[in-house]
Amino acid sequence: MRTKTSQATTRNITHHNASAGVSSGSARSDALNLTHPYRNTYRQSSNRTRLLPLTLLAFSVSLTVQAQENDDNEDKRLATVVSTGVRGAERTVAKSPAPIDVISGDAIRKSGRAGLSEVLSKLLPSMNFGSNNGGLGQINRPLTNRSLAPAYTLVLVNGKRRHKNAFPASGSVDNSGANNVDIDTIPVSAVQRIEVLKDSAAAQYGSDAVAGVINIILKDAASGGHISAQTGKLYQGDGDSSQVEGDAGFGLGDGGFLHVSADARKRGAATYNDKATGSNWFALPNGQPDPREASWDHVGLKNGDPELKNYNLAFNAALPINDRLEIYSNGTYGEQDAVIGNNKRRANGDGNILELFPNGYFPTNNIHSIDYQGLVGVRGDWQEWKWDVSSSLGRNRVEHASDFTINPSLGPNSPTSFNDLGAWQNTEWVNNLDVSRGYDIGLAKPLQVSLGLEYRQERFQTFAGDEIGYRNGGYIYPALQPNGNPNPLAGLPAQVGAQAATIVRPEYETDVERKSYATYLDLGINPTDKWYLGVAGRYEHFDDSSGSTFNGKFNSRYDFTNTFAIRGTIGSGFRAPSLTQIGFTDANSLTARNPDGSIVPALNLLAPVDSKISKALGAEDLKAEKTWNLGAGFVWRPLPAWNLTADAYQIDIKDRISRTEALYGPALAGILADAGLAPGYRVSYYANAFDTRTRGLDVVSDYTWRPQALGIVRWTAAFNYNKTTILSQKAPPAVLSTLGANSGGSLTWVGRSREGDLTEATPKTKWVLGANWLIKDFDINLQTTRFGKVKALQQLESGDRSFSAKWITDLDISYALTDAVTVSLGGTNIFDVRPDANAIANNTGGYIYGNPPFSPAGGYWYTKLAYDF
Repeated sequence: MRTKTSQATTRNITHHNASAGVSSGSARSDALNLTHPYRNTYRQSSNRTRLLPLTLLAFSVSLTVQAQENDDNEDKRLATVVSTGVRGAERTVAKSPAPIDVISGDAIRKSGRAGLSEVLSKLLPSMNFGSNNGGLGQINRPLTNRSLAPAYTLVLVNGKRRHKNAFPASGSVDNSGANNVDIDTIPVSAVQRIEVLKDSAAAQYGSDAVAGVINIILKDAASGGHISAQTGKLYQGDGDSSQVEGDAGFGLGDGGFLHVSADARKRGAATYNDKATGSNWFALPNGQPDPREASWDHVGLKNGDPELKNYNLAFNAALPINDRLEIYSNGTYGEQDAVIGNNKRRANGDGNILELFPNGYFPTNNIHSIDYQGLVGVRGDWQEWKWDVSSSLGRNRVEHASDFTINPSLGPNSPTSFNDLGAWQNTEWVNNLDVSRGYDIGLAKPLQVSLGLEYRQERFQTFAGDEIGYRNGGYIYPALQPNGNPNPLAGLPAQVGAQAATIVRPEYETDVERKSYATYLDLGINPTDKWYLGVAGRYEHFDDSSGSTFNGKFNSRYDFTNTFAIRGTIGSGFRAPSLTQIGFTDANSLTARNPDGSIVPALNLLAPVDSKISKALGAEDLKAEKTWNLGAGFVWRPLPAWNLTADAYQIDIKDRISRTEALYGPALAGILADAGLAPGYRVSYYANAFDTRTRGLDVVSDYTWRPQALGIVRWTAAFNYNKTTILSQKAPPAVLSTLGANSGGSLTWVGRSREGDLTEATPKTKWVLGANWLIKDFDINLQTTRFGKVKALQQLESGDRSFSAKWITDLDISYALTDAVTVSLGGTNIFDVRPDANAIANNTGGYIYGNPPFSPAGGYWYTKLAYDF
């Protein structure tokens, strides 16, 4: 792939460099599935094959000359300019005072992954992209960073805060209820590179930047473009997928640019479940099984990967007004349709009406999501100051419908599809003023001063669906089945509400909003050529229970030689509760887990902390989570072609928010009745429940090997060790100890299962090993990733389950047919490795793999054709 350089990148007032490649603040460049600066050596002309011997001869003239050339090439690779984590004066990744990974757009596109979240999890050892195999949670898979949930990593686009999606995290390894940023709504073709700051930066960027920052840099070329098409399928035969993407750059005015991008994706559903047990039909009057049982396929649910259709659009533009002033803008728009499978409602259950579904049915959750964000800004120079004013508006709306389902309480008159079961919407408006300049105070380099203001409005809303979806029609099962046989359910009421649906009722509608005001000061100084010191402070005020907070950060780097440096960070941070954690309500008739981990049908209510039922069960207003972080590491380049880094870290989080366990049983009958709820409900809410400590180590190494006639090979190795421990746990509310006998229920407020979400659900170790081989017109990428073992804890220790470590191997082979056309064949998880099928057995046959840190769907192959112009 050819690198296009923007006209805008040469202007002083442009804040981002256009260089591609994969590099790191660790002084490694493209250590993780990289784009080589040498690639054009093999693609420059039609007679390149005849020139190859001369090229090799030139390399072999002198070892000294070769070493010098290697140094020059390495210096070019390490010169990628980044702005993440270093406000004001930009720095190359090799000189960054904090660990930064930079992943090129080319590396992203040839990873074989459809979305940016999964790409990051494959290329970075500290990130994991968990599975979520049931219910609406399937549209919200968690990208954990250093074992911390997505809400602890701030996402920026071109250095500006990205809005969050509307649906909260629930299930899988993240039960925090926070709504994360869905970076998969950004077209892959729009991305020039991604800068990942592996360091706390709340003092610089505000709430959420606890575990780090992901800064997505959009393409800014004023010419050229890229078009590609990809198709593939899972080894098991389902999960067909296809994707088309493209981008193009255009000149705008005198020296400006407009770059537009788009992608469209389609993926078929994939399931990976065991056979269900039990019966599907009522027994005959003589007690014998129904003859149809013999031919039943025993498919008890269709959870797994949902069917997806989506398209995303993006633009990035800048227009100089004069030599010192520029207007800029960027935006994205995306729509997604998902069809999510669910547990079968069997013919003999009280969630079925035989007149409508004589064989039972598989309800679907149909999700339509609309996502957009637009930003406009002006930046320029005034005397010695650089200034930047911007405003952005982002919104995500999720609408819920359902097919192949019924509201059983309506009896045979129930519809079998529901077009409006509710909607969720999150809106964020962010305004920034940033200024910076350098002061010459007689030291090795000017004192860099950066300061700014931020005003942010957030609003979370839910909208009630059609009442037919939740109406209680009062249907009582008759004495006889439609076939005339006695009905075992005679005289019993049918379940109420559209099955398998999360329904927004009028009494559960939410409209929560808040404002925040922030100011920051960031200073960078070089007492000597070799020593850098950075100090940052930020004050932020929220007009809700999050209150006010001041946070600081100190970091430093010292270069002992040109090849060895140490760096470190100490600072405080915070994360304000998400509005979804404050105001989200979820009432459903899905499934739940008993204390031993077994899955059962249940009436569930996740209630807001300020609701009557939550207050009666001891809920308190949520406080902001306070954090404290330490980091220390080194950067070493022992050979011109070898880079090695190691960074240790510790992140303490106080008042960490978690969802409580489900509280249910006869002891709650009075409280439920007072709140107008049926006695069978299981109630939970969000609470500041834990103080935790996360400790870990990132080690990254890459080596470029030039075996001359065999091309160029870059070997990479990355390792992450990560462990979270619970320092303390808040005592249960006193009211729970006064409720008395609770036979068959549970009053455990926050138990072992929630502890396990934090301490055992993500791997403690992860290896990423890779080789990228460029030889003539071939570009071969081989990567294998080892995910350490994970555990799923239950309230009762007898329900705990372990899942062993696994190696997942990916391969991509690309061939340049011409300078412009490339064809690729590849596979992810090429050895079809699955997680251990060790989850607690249940009669549906589902969730057999638990919640593994990689997809349980197995091997996937794909082929791709790309054209660059």
